[in-house]
Amino acid sequence: MSWLGGGLREKDKFVAMLVAQADKSVEGVRFLEASIEAVDDRGVAALRRLAEEASELRRVLIDELHKTFITPLDREDIFNLSHCYDDMVTYALTTLEEMSILKVDADAHIRYMVRLVREEAEQLQAAILRLPHNPRVAGDHASEVRANERKVEREYRTAIRELFAGATDLAALPALFYRREVYRHISNMSDRADSAANVFGMVVMKLA
Repeated sequence: MSWLGGGLREKDKFVAMLVAQADKSVEGVRFLEASIEAVDDRGVAALRRLAEEASELRRVLIDELHKTFITPLDREDIFNLSHCYDDMVTYALTTLEEMSILKVDADAHIRYMVRLVREEAEQLQAAILRLPHNPRVAGDHASEVRANERKVEREYRTAIRELFAGATDLAALPALFYRREVYRHISNMSDRADSAANVFGMVVMKLA
């Protein structure tokens, strides 16, 4: 199997497509991280365009999957990895949209969770790049994603607990629920990274 080395054979194009999606997911989450301190309409619009580009990459991959009999990985694994990469960009967008619409500014919890998710996206990018020639190394990168996801989940629970611990003013409740929504979108983004890491675990086991 030539994978990404040398000429790109018909069946190897799916790996290249997944690499492109991984690159776009990193771009999306990095954009989110760079934008949370000063959310504005221009930033939201730019991330929306990036999310549309990510979705187009997925649509093309799925169309090619329908037309191709031989694939370098199981068809279900390709489909699921593609879905996870795309979902991460989608959740990056919805996080920024919610911050803009609900007027939620960045706090320490948001900054920390977004940084962890950005690291997850980078690890998933490294995993697909390493998969062709060093599948066990790809598995190591996937393990790092799972470790970060656990950190995000702990931070999410801490953030929710602190958010409502001192809630005594009924008039302030809407703002608390708005902030919780932003936390939830970031947590969901991390969950999708974890799902991708689980797919990589299965792929590495099959290739080993």
